[in-house]
Amino acid sequence: MTKFKFPSAYTILMILTVLMAALTWIIPAGQYQMVMNETLGKMVPLVGSFETVAANPQGIVEVLMAPIQGFYDPASYAARAVDVALFVLVIGGFLAVVTRTGAIDAGIAGTMKRLGGREKWMIPILMGLFAMGGTVYGMAEETIPFYALLIPVMIAAGYDSIVGVAIIMVGAGIGCLGSTINPFATVIASNAAEINFMEGIVLRAVILALGWIICVVYVMRYAAKVKQDPSASLVAHQKEDNERHFLHSKEQQAPELTGIRKAVLAIFGLTFAVMMWGVSIAGWWMAELSALFIGASIIVGFVGRLSEVEITDSFIEGARDLLGVALIIAIARGLVVVMDDGNITHTILNYAEGLLGGLHEIAFINAIYWIEAVLCLVVPSSSGLAVLSMPVLAPLADFAGVGRELVVTAFQSASGLPNLVTPTSGVVMGGLAIGRVAYSSWLKFIGPLIGMLSLMVMALLSLGVVMG
Repeated sequence: MTKFKFPSAYTILMILTVLMAALTWIIPAGQYQMVMNETLGKMVPLVGSFETVAANPQGIVEVLMAPIQGFYDPASYAARAVDVALFVLVIGGFLAVVTRTGAIDAGIAGTMKRLGGREKWMIPILMGLFAMGGTVYGMAEETIPFYALLIPVMIAAGYDSIVGVAIIMVGAGIGCLGSTINPFATVIASNAAEINFMEGIVLRAVILALGWIICVVYVMRYAAKVKQDPSASLVAHQKEDNERHFLHSKEQQAPELTGIRKAVLAIFGLTFAVMMWGVSIAGWWMAELSALFIGASIIVGFVGRLSEVEITDSFIEGARDLLGVALIIAIARGLVVVMDDGNITHTILNYAEGLLGGLHEIAFINAIYWIEAVLCLVVPSSSGLAVLSMPVLAPLADFAGVGRELVVTAFQSASGLPNLVTPTSGVVMGGLAIGRVAYSSWLKFIGPLIGMLSLMVMALLSLGVVMG
């Protein structure tokens, strides 16, 4: 018998799309009445207004259209994931141009020489920086450029690609899970729950701090095990192939870190700094960020003394390398479109509302956490889930004798989970694709950590109920 091979990310997402389409034939269609929330500037569901509507089951045509609709809405031409997918392609081009100058290779070699055995301390420092981005503004799509930068450094340090992926994905993920002032999750959820977003911030800060410690210890233990015994790596079978791919087959001496290459690295770092400023302060999003990296590619090419042909060829090759990632992001978004068009998203939310009636306070808040955890698998957008679920679930806390701020905390803790594991998240599947980590390997790595984090959150939520 042939050995079972876990399917690729593309196949997993298409299977899930087919499954969701099948559920639209089984689950009754329904909708909440939507009303405008002036504070949020968005339409939100009205509590108690759920009613069944005409079914709109999704068939073969809709399943085949799902990846296309993941990019944009063919009816209105409104963007869905096309902006993120385009950003990924531009990032691939930018990184390829920088790599063509030799600056990345020279920088990695120089970094390893300076660290001299202290590479492990990069893990808590970098995870702390990514966690800060997650807790302050919900860093997610913005992490995608860092994978191609950080994974080669980790492999050169004697670790594997999972360590590089974990530093970014788990670092930013624990920041989102422990969101303190994230405007796209905590603030929107608090507004939808009609409370001040500063209510409950102490508990959220505790979740962030303890979660970060747990994640850092977990990743560092795995990294130390891999460095001591490479065969212990969950991707040990890809070791040589990954070294060729990420280190560009550099058995020969690393290039010299010349003044020109130092200038390229300075532009490289400045570009990411401008990206962070643009997202957090200037209100930039994917279009502006794509333009930023196109401009930076041109500047790097000139400073690195590349010819016009070298710049354009490198950019196109780099974009081609990340084409699969762009497709994954669109397919993941298309899955959600099938659910929405099949009118079952609100029905699932209404089922959740019915499960909460008459529960004890501690059971109620933990049920909220797990309901949100399930909902975030089908609505991976934290802001979208906040607008959809908080107007329905937050008022139920009043009847259960639980503070609404705890409901918000349960929501944001659960909404951080998609950034760690859910296959419907383009950020997760995209990051794994860049790191060449199979989803099955990632599940083996992240599974125990998800369990520890969930137990921690449930314990702290329960403590919050007891302390009032």
